[in-house]
Amino acid sequence: MTSQDGAAERSSIERIEAEAVNSARVRQPLYVARKKIFPKRASGQFRRFKWIVMAITLGIYYLTPWLRWDRGPYAPDQAVLIDLANRRFYFFFIEIWPQEFFFVAGLLVMAGIGLFLITSTVGRAWCGYTCPQTVWVDLFLVVERWVEGDRNARIKLDKAPWSADKVAKRLSKHTIWLLISVATGGAWIFYFADAPTLFVDLFRGEALPVAYITVAILTATTYTFGGHMREQVCTYMCPWPRIQAAMLDENSLTVTYNDWRGEPRSRHAKKAAASGQLVGDCVDCNACVAVCPMGIDIRDGQQLECITCALCIDACDQVMDKTGKERGLISYATLSDYNANMALATGGGSHAIDPTGVHKPDGRLSDKVAHFHWNKILRPRTYVYFGAWALVGLVLLYALFTRDRLDVNVLHDRNPQFVVLSDGSIRNGYTVKLLNMIPEPRTVTLSIEGLPGALMTVDGIADNAEGRSFEVPLEPDRLRSLRVFVRLPAERVDEESETFRFHVEEAGGDETASYQANFSAPEDM
Repeated sequence: MTSQDGAAERSSIERIEAEAVNSARVRQPLYVARKKIFPKRASGQFRRFKWIVMAITLGIYYLTPWLRWDRGPYAPDQAVLIDLANRRFYFFFIEIWPQEFFFVAGLLVMAGIGLFLITSTVGRAWCGYTCPQTVWVDLFLVVERWVEGDRNARIKLDKAPWSADKVAKRLSKHTIWLLISVATGGAWIFYFADAPTLFVDLFRGEALPVAYITVAILTATTYTFGGHMREQVCTYMCPWPRIQAAMLDENSLTVTYNDWRGEPRSRHAKKAAASGQLVGDCVDCNACVAVCPMGIDIRDGQQLECITCALCIDACDQVMDKTGKERGLISYATLSDYNANMALATGGGSHAIDPTGVHKPDGRLSDKVAHFHWNKILRPRTYVYFGAWALVGLVLLYALFTRDRLDVNVLHDRNPQFVVLSDGSIRNGYTVKLLNMIPEPRTVTLSIEGLPGALMTVDGIADNAEGRSFEVPLEPDRLRSLRVFVRLPAERVDEESETFRFHVEEAGGDETASYQANFSAPEDM
């Protein structure tokens, strides 16, 4: 074989290999198929705390629309109501009008700052305990365990062939999930109308189509996200796992596997220790993995999927209790504490971890171990976050308790801006809008201040008589629009345009409102 033939053959082989590699790359899926997760039920202090949070949050969501609050005969008695038809938002004793939406914006700002504050101090506590996705997934898992059993029973059922028992269990589970989803969608629309009335209308088929559409959409999303997608929502749909990295620093608390204490792990620690091998506290039981709702192994280090629900801490602590070792192999810890303990365990840099460096002879942790103290997370950054959060809250409270519930707005006629009457006097027309922002009727006095010699006429008030002030009745929670004409004798006109004020004062009260207006006149007066 000549050298040319050999080169051609090698080139052909390389081309075939390259095509095979490229073909393999083309066939490789873009997304990894979801692996089913069957979280085991955990017990412990963090699981109890999650039960309490779940009960409180679900109770608030489902029961709030049914709470009553007496606002008198002229306002709805639902404690929390978003009245889109009348453009009102009621929250117990607070009533928000559309022009006061800055209160809602302020609350959203506080929520954002609060989320930064919580994350910078205790990590993704929002995700682990109070996020709606977490709460509803917990609720759906309760149903799943109740119907199908705990982890091992559910795994066995999932692998088993279809049978009458499997069909019955799956049908029961999904039926309850759908009922919860329908209740979730129904509870949401009750915030936008009188709950008891809307509840009856829904079952009678008399509710508006938008109500049924909203319930259907929320039912589908709750059933899909809480029952089927679960951890995928947190991993792929929610942006917070990506953002939270910028919120954490070396003094933020996160759920941490203390490998300086647990490694090297062994399922046969006593045999390994008897043979002189170094072993850590981790017995490689995978209890932390079994209870994780995200299906991750916390021993692999910090991961995007971890929501810091701390169930792995409960599971590991129980194992430590059974093996007679001190709790805290998995714990809430800061990176600074972790690094300090790692340096102590490795003797200042060696990669071989020696557990004897952090344990007393009796097996308990050494006093030299860096333990967490709450003052570590109270640092300048958290003070800034808390200060900003508190400042926004105080400003909102001040604005809420000092706001006026009486307002006046005036629109000057544009065409014509003025009219010259037969006696030579000048008349201007205005649309005066009086806003009564309390759920009670009241009477106000509308008057003009300034513009000496001017008189006004209010359509429909005092038989259209002229005067400088009139009493005007206002309906509760209503805007009243008035046509007002101001007349000024010709000899009183000093300038082409003069300013004066419409003044509104509550009869027998202390609320007032004013609006500065212009009075137009011909240039040659």
